[in-house]
Formats: sequence, C-alpha cells, structure tokens
Amino acid sequence: MAVDSGQRSLFGEILDWMLAPLLLIWPISVALTWLVAQGIASRPYDRELGEMARTLGLQVASTSAAQVAGRTGKAQYALAPEAAALLRADESDTVFFQVLGLRGELLSGDAALPVPADEDLIVPWELHFRDDEVANERVRVAYLWVSPEGMAGASKTMLVQVAETLGKRSKLTNEIIKGVILPQFVILPLAVLLVWLALARGIAPLNELQRRIRSRESSDLSPIDERRIPEEVAPLVRAINDLLARLDQSISSQKHFLADAAHQLKTPLAGLRSQAELAQREIDEGRSDPAELKRSLQQISLSSQRAAHMVNQLLAMARAEDQEHAARREDVNLPDIAIETVRDFVPRAFDKRIDLGFEGPDQDQSSLRVLGHPLLIRELIRNLVDNALLYTPFGGTVTVRVVEDPFGQVSVLQVEDSGPGVPESEREKVFQPFYRALGTNVDGSGLGLAIVREIAQQHEAEVSLDDTRLRRPGQVDPDGHGPGARFTVRFHAHPADKPAQ
Repeated sequence: MAVDSGQRSLFGEILDWMLAPLLLIWPISVALTWLVAQGIASRPYDRELGEMARTLGLQVASTSAAQVAGRTGKAQYALAPEAAALLRADESDTVFFQVLGLRGELLSGDAALPVPADEDLIVPWELHFRDDEVANERVRVAYLWVSPEGMAGASKTMLVQVAETLGKRSKLTNEIIKGVILPQFVILPLAVLLVWLALARGIAPLNELQRRIRSRESSDLSPIDERRIPEEVAPLVRAINDLLARLDQSISSQKHFLADAAHQLKTPLAGLRSQAELAQREIDEGRSDPAELKRSLQQISLSSQRAAHMVNQLLAMARAEDQEHAARREDVNLPDIAIETVRDFVPRAFDKRIDLGFEGPDQDQSSLRVLGHPLLIRELIRNLVDNALLYTPFGGTVTVRVVEDPFGQVSVLQVEDSGPGVPESEREKVFQPFYRALGTNVDGSGLGLAIVREIAQQHEAEVSLDDTRLRRPGQVDPDGHGPGARFTVRFHAHPADKPAQ
C-alpha cells in the first residue's frame, strides 16, 4: 500500500489547472452548441411554416362575406382542396390549422389548437410565432390576424393559425450537434496529450537542474549557474545561492571556531600532562618531595579548572547559538536575575578586594519585563561580570546597573569596572571568539564577550562598549586605575502586566 507523503507535484498541479477549465468549458460548449443548433434548425422551418400561414390567410381573406356567413347567420368556412393538400403534404410531422371568425368562433380546422394570449395591439397581416402544445405534444405555431376583403379595422379580423410538430427540427438539431461535437471527442484527447507533452518539455530544465545539484559533492557550496535555468526559476535559484553562501560562511566560522577551541584546549591539557609526568618522574627517581608534589598537584588542579572553564564556555556558546532553544521565551525580571548573579560573584570579588555592587530597582518594584530566555540572559550577565572581575585590579570597583526607560521602551543593563579599559580600535574585536586585548596577562578563555553578543543578538538587543571614565590621553588617575570599561545592553521591554506574545 502506497503511503501518501503529503508532497504536491508541480507537474500535476499545473496539469490540473490547465485541464480542469478545459473539462469544465467542454460541457458548456456542448450546451451552447445545442442552443445554437436549435436556432439554426428552426429558422428555415419557421419560414416555411410562416409561408403556409400567410397563404392560408390570403385564401381566407379572398373569400367573400357571403361565403363566410350563410343565410342562417352561422359562420362557415371550407378549406380549399389545394390548401388542404399543401398542409397535409408533410410526412415527418403532423400539421394543424385553425381559422377563427370575426367573433372568435371556429370556422374550420382543429379545435384543440390553443388560442394565443390576448394582445393589446392587433396588427392585421403581422406574422407571429410561438411554442405551444397540442394533445401533450409540443408544436411550433405560426399565426396572424386577417382582415376579409371589404372590411377594415382591428375589430374586423379573423385568426389564422398553422402548427406543426418538432420532428424535423429535432432531427436537424441532432445532425448539427453530431457534426460539431463528434470531432471534439478526437480534439479533446489530442489537446490533453499536447498539454502533457508541453508541460513535460517545459519542466525538463527543472529535471536538469535537479540532476546538476544531485551530482555535486557534499563539500561543494559554490553558487549554482543562473545562466542555464529558466527565468521563472531564477528567483528560487538565487535564494538557494544565498542560502549556500550563508551556509558556507557558517561552516567556515564553525571550522575556525573548532580550530581555535582545539588550540585553546591544548594549553591546559599540555599543562596537565607535563605536571603529571614531572610528578611521576620525581617519584620514580626517589625525589618525591612533598612540597614539590603539592606544587605539581596545584598546577594540575589549575590546568583542570582552566580546561573545565573552557568546556563550560564552549557549551554556553553552543546554547547561545541554538535558535530553537533561544526561541522559547518568557517574561524575565532583569533586576531579579542581575541581583542573583551579583550575589554568586561576591566571594570571588571579596578574594580580590573588589567592590562589587548593584544599582537599580528592587525585585518587587520593577515595572518592566524583558521577553527572553532566563538561562541565556543569566549567562549573559555572568559573562559580563566575570569579564569585569578578570580585568579589574585588586581594590577596584565593579558595578552592575539596571536602568528602566520611563517610557516603557527599553530595559538597560550596564556592567562597568575600573580596569584598564579597551582601546577604541579593539572594541569590536573583543566580541570575537578567543580574542584577547594585547598587553593583558589575564587568564581567560576569550569566549565570554562572544557569548554575550550572541545572546544579545538572539534577543534583538544592542550591545555597546565605552569607557567608564572620560579622560585625556596620557592622563593618569590618582587612584592608579584605568579608564575602565562599560558594557551596555539594551533590551526591548514591555510592562510587567502585559502577557508575553
């Protein structure tokens, strides 16, 4: 049993849209042909029927008043043998006739033939046609009002009617329909076949494009040649080329990132190996001094911490780049997360005698919320505070600040320190993975600020960097600290009582 994959065929859809109107129009064409054929078939027979009625009317009019009305006053009329022979000459259809006198009395003919509906204006000798029934059989009727000779006026008229059944008309109509419709039974399948062949020919370039794409190597991300494709497919190919370019750039960035990560991991792993080999060699040589072993173990512990920190940063970078993970958003109380993060870093700041503080609204007084992923926003703040503590010297200051826009548009997070700052020429580079400012001996992974920018981009936030304190070139602060660095992140905000979309 075939399983429906849910895919639509472009060939089949175009074929349906081309053949469906054709198959819909064909019955309409048959109906219109039948109506036109009826009109064509009725026209000559109506002329013949009208001539018969007019001839009968002339004979009635030429009859004298004495012949029409007998001595008894009773209306009489006898059809001439020539006229009777003319009316009865048709072998295919039955012909009826009727002559009504001046007062509407039947003078001659078939009494079953219906009388026409009353007309407001009776014009003598004006020929009329209508469709009617005689003995449950449909007939075509030609009728006119006749003024007898010697009498004038619309009130002095006699009605003459001639009717015949529709056998000849139906037969001619059928012959016309057969002559028109039967060729269509040959033309319609031929048209379907030609449409099929034209579509197959039209989509052949798509099959060629598919073959060229399938024959490519998996590593070939070069653009598809647009000169060999139909114009209608060019926008799709351009979109694919744009996707290939972005994919090539993404893969190149990932390769570069992995190469840098492997290079950065080599240092702590090499330190672990050398310290372990040194301790083993001292033990083997019988020089296992406890102080030396303790120093080696301390170095091993430090190297393992560096490696663990590097791995954690790599995992954080992967979480920040995960689009699906970042898409799950909820209301985030920015001051709440900032205060909790500052508390986590208090012991580390205390060890370096750094004044770590928070400025902003209390947790319950914040009127704005940030729509985002709580774990990623917490990771952003942690990396900013960690970076500030790394570069701030002993006795320095690190301040985490949350500023709310009174107009309810943005929530601003600032982390500033009193460290050496970042030269203006390097402020864009510090957000690149594994980049460290020159002239610093800080032990770090070089991923913290790259993670900050990635998380900010996931939340449509803006990140900027400037000096904490403005000073002239060459000026030295009396406290011995540098200009410091201030990282500012601007999140889009919405009121706390507004539900997340």
